[in-house]
Amino acid sequence: MARRPARKAAGKSARTAPARSAAAPTSEREKIVASLLALLAEKSFETVGLAEVARHAGVSLAQLRSEFGSTFAILSEFIKATDRAVQSAESSDMEEEPERERLFDVLMRRLETLAPHREAVRSLLRSARRDPPLAIALNRLAVRSQQWMLTAAGIGASGPRGMIRSQGLAMLFASVLRTWIDDDDPGQARTMAALDRALGRGQRFAGFLDDLCYIPSRLCRLRSRRRSRYDDDSEETVAA
Repeated sequence: MARRPARKAAGKSARTAPARSAAAPTSEREKIVASLLALLAEKSFETVGLAEVARHAGVSLAQLRSEFGSTFAILSEFIKATDRAVQSAESSDMEEEPERERLFDVLMRRLETLAPHREAVRSLLRSARRDPPLAIALNRLAVRSQQWMLTAAGIGASGPRGMIRSQGLAMLFASVLRTWIDDDDPGQARTMAALDRALGRGQRFAGFLDDLCYIPSRLCRLRSRRRSRYDDDSEETVAA
């Protein structure tokens, strides 16, 4: 189960759980993903080639090609697998909690899932800082992933408002990752405090964004009423 920050760290009651270990890959697809992550723990994303991934996974290039078209596609599969792992965890005890608490729980669960791959995540963050196109591509994956995290927390993630929320949450989570990669405390106190603070800031900002999202819809309704009034006036003029 995910952890909440201790009161001394972030004003919450603690709930801890042991870090999860990565399950041994069973299919060729899983072996390929695991191999990319292992290589990323040792080198940068831009220097990892498909042939190297195939050798590490013990598969032929033809087998790798039948599963993935690029190293980025392999990385995308890892992120999707992380999404699935978070979504499959038991969370019925959080149903009555406020939205912020549910989202905190979901994101801590995500960090627990990522824990065995901390060095690969560290490598990706370094590569993204050096390579803007990679950062943009990773952001697209992150936004899509955070849409699923919002959904797992029972928070609306569809439409323009959902997209804004997802982008904001992707940026929020990336900031927390920078604390998490250097947090060696088994209780993850620094990470939980950083996440709690970030969610607090995001909650205040989200209210402002909701207002912004409401403005265009209100303008549309005003335009619709004005158009209807104009049409009614035109019909009366014609009738006269």
